[in-house]
Amino acid sequence: MASFKDKVVYQIYPKSFQDSNGDGLGDLRGVIQRLDYLKDLGVDYLWLTPFFPSPQKDNGYDVSNYCEVDSRFGTMADFDELVKSADEKGLKIMLDMVLCHTSDQHEWFQKAINGDENYQRYYIFRDGRGDNEPPTNWQCAFGGSAWQWESHLKNWYLHLHDVSQPDLDWTNPKVREELANVVRFWKDRGVAGFRFDVINLISKPEVFEDDTEGLGRKLFADGPHVHEYLRELVKNSGIDGMITVGEMASTDLKNCLLYTRPEDHELSMVFSFHHLKVDYKDGDKWSLMNADIHELKKLFEEWQVGMSKSGGWNAVFWCNHDQPRAVSRFGDDGIESAKMLATTIHLMRGTPYVYQGEELGMTNAKFTSIEQYRDVESLNYYKILLEQGKSESDALKIIGERSRDNSRTPMQWSAEKFAGFSTAEPWISSPKNFETINVENELRDKNSVLNFYKMLIKFRKDNPIVQDGDIEFIERDNDDVVAYRRTLDSKELIVICNFRNSEVKLQDRSLSEYLAAGYKKILGNYESIDTNLRPYESIVFSLN
Repeated sequence: MASFKDKVVYQIYPKSFQDSNGDGLGDLRGVIQRLDYLKDLGVDYLWLTPFFPSPQKDNGYDVSNYCEVDSRFGTMADFDELVKSADEKGLKIMLDMVLCHTSDQHEWFQKAINGDENYQRYYIFRDGRGDNEPPTNWQCAFGGSAWQWESHLKNWYLHLHDVSQPDLDWTNPKVREELANVVRFWKDRGVAGFRFDVINLISKPEVFEDDTEGLGRKLFADGPHVHEYLRELVKNSGIDGMITVGEMASTDLKNCLLYTRPEDHELSMVFSFHHLKVDYKDGDKWSLMNADIHELKKLFEEWQVGMSKSGGWNAVFWCNHDQPRAVSRFGDDGIESAKMLATTIHLMRGTPYVYQGEELGMTNAKFTSIEQYRDVESLNYYKILLEQGKSESDALKIIGERSRDNSRTPMQWSAEKFAGFSTAEPWISSPKNFETINVENELRDKNSVLNFYKMLIKFRKDNPIVQDGDIEFIERDNDDVVAYRRTLDSKELIVICNFRNSEVKLQDRSLSEYLAAGYKKILGNYESIDTNLRPYESIVFSLN
């Protein structure tokens, strides 16, 4: 575990990172072209979202062949060159493994629905309840029933995500063996780490029954055999000791401690998403409200302190390919709020993840028409919102705040046409602000968000207190700030972040009191120190 504590992971969504051949889609050779930029940023691991053959119903998370490269993204020779070129620059490749479900176009599923009983056991088929009713009332992540009628077999199959993504049956040892072989295949090609998609959903309940209180998640998340399945996968694929992270849907702290304790040989770290639901009104992603900073603080403390006490490890992050841009969500699209959010996360206990463009302060897409969206979830929920009686403008506003496409717009490399991403019309358009928010501009500006990220990443590597220090939250009753103390031996850091677009007072101890007590300001997004925190100010004090 110690070897991961000073590392930073950079997430690449290949389809939107860099187009090398002018077809409007990013590709593996595009990633190769940008390795020097990533090395200069200071990150260690490059997590690539799926580039395997796929019908692209869910942007590649519907895999039809686990051991090939989709021709849209290049060839296996391109991938091998990427691994080699990255390694020469001190960068390691992490792959995204989608082992909960396949595409319905996968050879296994096609054999299953065409009568092969062996492959029917690879998936979860169940009889309905009469009158064309599915087996349970579970809902899939993208809206609607989690069950689909299969006319060839005259029964239902489970899909916890899109209808095109049938869930695999991990109770079948052959399925577990197949998937361990997949992971081993990529490990043998030089992959140095793995991210496992919705991995805590692989073990379904022993009895399938209705959820009387929700959509089913509490019944099929962190299932009865999930830990033994993970230990078996890690052992049989030969990845024990490598950097691994599990995406955890609707999980809890207790299970995440079990997932990440080194002695259990499951995962290095976990993504949990509770802190990214603090602006869901009544827990509903599609009901808007301002972020509840009190709840955010409470969740950070619960997970940071809870994991620390029991030897677990967090992946700390704001953004990924499934989330709106944090600077639009918790900030005001401006430079100060982008830097403040970065400070909040990068000095916490855990391994920071930077999602492409986050280091520039890239914002939400600000699309003005539903036709500009590509994401299956966004398009489904736009229809659902209209069916619920929302006006087109209200539905579009909600989608604009919540759509996963906000994070999938092209990486903004320059002010050139198509943001330097491609010479052709990209598969999805860019926010109009790419002319100012882009790599070329920010490399030239010493006060840019990009250069601030470089500084934070270097600070982690240079300071064991960030890597290994204890964490204690302060200003706990102050609903305007997130603040915490890191300690290691005789060293101490105080991190204070103002989440308001207004001046804010500290409650426990004023800024001047910190200075009077011998604390020294070592980081911040404002040059000087004022009496109170300025809008979106972040400040870091050190006491040796």
